[in-house]
Amino acid sequence: MDADLILRSFEIVAERRPDPAPLVYGRLFARFPDMRPLFVRDDDGSVKGEMLSRAFEAILDFIGRRHFAHTLIQCEVVTHEGYGVPPEVFGTFFGAIKDAFAEILGPDWTPLMAEAWSELLAELDLYVTHPDQMAPRKVA
Repeated sequence: MDADLILRSFEIVAERRPDPAPLVYGRLFARFPDMRPLFVRDDDGSVKGEMLSRAFEAILDFIGRRHFAHTLIQCEVVTHEGYGVPPEVFGTFFGAIKDAFAEILGPDWTPLMAEAWSELLAELDLYVTHPDQMAPRKVA
């Protein structure tokens, strides 16, 4: 996985769309409309914003030194099951981020960037679908 390409996509999104939450959650709710009622009390979008911020932090740590991302993802999978979010839906949130980023970047979304994100999603999915595993050591 090319961490530099993923990081570059974050930089471009930050420049073009400081709050990508509506786009990310719009994609999530379009695919899983039964998840929308879980946010019925999030009148100002702060809960969605906080969750997206934590996902961003996890991704950035995961493509870097992996100090906490694997554990955070594993814990959140279990926590979200308690909210009624099945692991397969939880895992699609990262895909919604990727798809939103691709839309925001438009022609700047390259095949290499898409490949880097696909590889990232595959690695993240291991922690979503198997939350009991230990983190592999990443060589910096």
